[in-house]
Amino acid sequence: MATHTSTGRATRTNVQKASMVVGAVFLLVGVLGFVPGITANYDQLHFAGHHSEALLLGLFQVSALHNIVHLLFGAAGLALARSAAGARSFLLYGGIIYLVLFVYGLVVPQDSAGNFVPLNGFDNVLHLLLGVGMVALALILTKGRTNRTR
Repeated sequence: MATHTSTGRATRTNVQKASMVVGAVFLLVGVLGFVPGITANYDQLHFAGHHSEALLLGLFQVSALHNIVHLLFGAAGLALARSAAGARSFLLYGGIIYLVLFVYGLVVPQDSAGNFVPLNGFDNVLHLLLGVGMVALALILTKGRTNRTR
């Protein structure tokens, strides 16, 4: 829920601002995954699967599906930032999804058909950091608030 200033304009809570920033970064990453030069081996970009050799920033293995997921995640972050409860949910549950993806990346061999996203070691570390960071933002920025004020 946005609070209102003495001028009557709505201001966003910190959790809403965090959701907007995280959502914007996901959108940016999704777009950059389709930009040759920023994505190395762009000619090797496949729709899905571990055979995609495209590397965002020369490090993170991506596919068209991977980029689309980033775009959708970014759009969700921006849309859910309209309310504090939505922003908190995006950060909390999105962070949990990234922690699950981190574990998935550890368990599924990189050269197997199960690695359909695709993921590499750099992706795994990033997913761990994203998961922990998003969950932490959700919890810290809403600490001490009741459901009524979120």
